[in-house]
Amino acid sequence: MWFTFRVPFEDGGVGAGFGDPLLAVLNEAADAVIDALAGCDDWGPSNCPGQYASDLVADRAGTGVLHARGLRVLSEESGLDPGDGPVAVIDPIDGSTNAWRRLPWYATSICVVEGSRALAAVVYDHAAGTRFEAIRGRGARRDGAALPWRGDDPTPLAEAVVGVNGRPPRPGGWAQFRCLGAAALDLCAVAEGRLDGYVDFSDRGLGPWDYLGAMLVCREAGVGVRDGLGRGLVTEDPEARRWPVAAPGPLLDDLLTVFGDAAPGRP
Repeated sequence: MWFTFRVPFEDGGVGAGFGDPLLAVLNEAADAVIDALAGCDDWGPSNCPGQYASDLVADRAGTGVLHARGLRVLSEESGLDPGDGPVAVIDPIDGSTNAWRRLPWYATSICVVEGSRALAAVVYDHAAGTRFEAIRGRGARRDGAALPWRGDDPTPLAEAVVGVNGRPPRPGGWAQFRCLGAAALDLCAVAEGRLDGYVDFSDRGLGPWDYLGAMLVCREAGVGVRDGLGRGLVTEDPEARRWPVAAPGPLLDDLLTVFGDAAPGRP
């Protein structure tokens, strides 16, 4: 084990996922968010600028479990804990505006990172009740079933349906695109083949909490994920922003080219 933390389940117990105790902690935190949101009756903007009331409810529930199990936390809503060692990076609700508007595309995403490595992840789709899990080097699952390997997918750009964040500045050469509003679920849709690829075209990019959990799900399902500007995606810097591009096979290079044609002027 990489570090010492308090394990809530025996291997193979409820929420244990792959039988891994670290993943069990992430599942416990996701379950706490699910329970907290079940009793939430205010999904609108809060008194805290840029945050919804439901964000704050979900953050208290998820980070409470992670802290109780001895993990450091980086949360979109409450920042980074001081110290050293692995960090649980959490977006309590990715797609908060969708959740407020009752659009069924929002998720809780949690990923434990150490240095440049993503170790374990859980992404929970609240509207569909679907749970994605991944462990570094051990594959990815959807609701307990292994995701098929997509690494050799030959889908050409001209036939691809691509998820985007932000507005593509010009036609990208793909068949169609979708802008759905929750990067974690967009990337998981690539991992399971519902979307062929993903490109972030937003002006500011994404914080690590937005993409890290789904990045590990993608990579463990054979989907390449890279930053459009060529930097490392794994970071615990709350100020860092990245532009993830994801696809299996040669489609990834095609989408990186599309991003690069639109990238001038980004930091």
